[in-house]
Amino acid sequence: MLENLTERFSQVVRSVSGRGRLTEDNISDAIRDVRVALLEADVALPVVKDFIAHVKQRAVGAEVMQSLSPGQAFIKIVNDELVDIMGSAAEPLKLNVQPPAVIMLAGLQGAGKTTTAAKLAKYIKETEKKSVLLASCDVYRPAAIEQLRTLAAQIDIDFFPSTDRDKPAKIAQAVIKHARQSHTDVIILDTAGRLHLDDAMMSEIKVLQETVNPTESLFVVDSMTGQDAANTAKAFDEALSLTGVVLTKTDGDARGGAALSIRHITGKPIKFIGVGEKTDALQLFHPERIASRILGMGDVLSLVEEVEHKLDKQKTEKLARKVKRGKGFNLEDLKDQLQSMQQMGGFAGLMDKLPGMGAMPKGMMQQADEKHADRMIAIINSMTPLERRKPDVINGSRKKRIAGGSGTKIQDVNRLLKQHKQMSKMMKQFAGGGMKNMLRGLQGKLPPGMRT
Repeated sequence: MLENLTERFSQVVRSVSGRGRLTEDNISDAIRDVRVALLEADVALPVVKDFIAHVKQRAVGAEVMQSLSPGQAFIKIVNDELVDIMGSAAEPLKLNVQPPAVIMLAGLQGAGKTTTAAKLAKYIKETEKKSVLLASCDVYRPAAIEQLRTLAAQIDIDFFPSTDRDKPAKIAQAVIKHARQSHTDVIILDTAGRLHLDDAMMSEIKVLQETVNPTESLFVVDSMTGQDAANTAKAFDEALSLTGVVLTKTDGDARGGAALSIRHITGKPIKFIGVGEKTDALQLFHPERIASRILGMGDVLSLVEEVEHKLDKQKTEKLARKVKRGKGFNLEDLKDQLQSMQQMGGFAGLMDKLPGMGAMPKGMMQQADEKHADRMIAIINSMTPLERRKPDVINGSRKKRIAGGSGTKIQDVNRLLKQHKQMSKMMKQFAGGGMKNMLRGLQGKLPPGMRT
């Protein structure tokens, strides 16, 4: 996510962080690099101009010149302006209304509205502890109705049936009536999309909005469309009076133009970002955390939240007790850890949130992919229970058998065993208080405002 932008901004951070004193000349160099980075990220030109003007105004003033650490002060200015341009703080859904609260999703075809509806339903059910009813008003695409029905079943959310013979407004009225009778807290309405903006589409969705009077009208847009996402959001807002935006497919967006343009152009907050295809791959949008990631400082707070939410606490505590008793960290434990990492977006998803990862070579980040984890798990699965418990018994002939059974090479098996040894060493350090030391080290790398 935002890899290209992070790489460019990390270069700027490195160029100024070592300076004992900043002059107007080297500030100009840094600002020029920032401008190029934003333009390459497909950030809208008016946004770039305002951003650069604000940074320059603050950077050439006493705020930097009188600072004990001018380089760090410049980075803080850029961080603050990034946060400001994206909306200052997270803006959660407003659901404290007389039930049922209605959330209406709008957007172009292919933006991911139907998948987002399911993700949002799961998020509200698990985070807000509210009952949710999903319904589709997309009468032009029967497949969309079936897709939502299937997703609702997968995440155990109630689904209101509709057909392509119904009128969208009639469906919405029936959904609200049913939700009141069943005492449902939240309704999420998936609406029809089009391949492009057209008057008929806007007219229909305006009628639907007037019919249901939604608590939230969210525009769902593909982040990979860059500044076009902001322009389309503006057109929808003029017709619908949106309350917020959901950015989808951000896990595949290396540029970041949409995230940095939408708030400035539409005045509407980005409320959520989609970070993958799975139904739990939806996150509340935190401008300060995204700014931190753009500057290569990681996003430790989101990582901690993911660990809390997705890791099996009983397994984790059992492993911690085992390591503390000196019983070691075997290959079964490694397999559990690999599967836990996959639940949190794989190695790349984890590394993306750690401080300093923006400075890593691209090749290293590309190697840390889900296929790499799958290969490691396949190798472990090809071992006997004894080999998993006692890796030291794995000799040359065993390695050959394991490689053949997992469809890998002996070098891959050797690499896995080496990584296991390194992790085993690290686990021993954690058992002796090493984890606290590691977290202290991370604290020093966090941007201002994120340190505890």
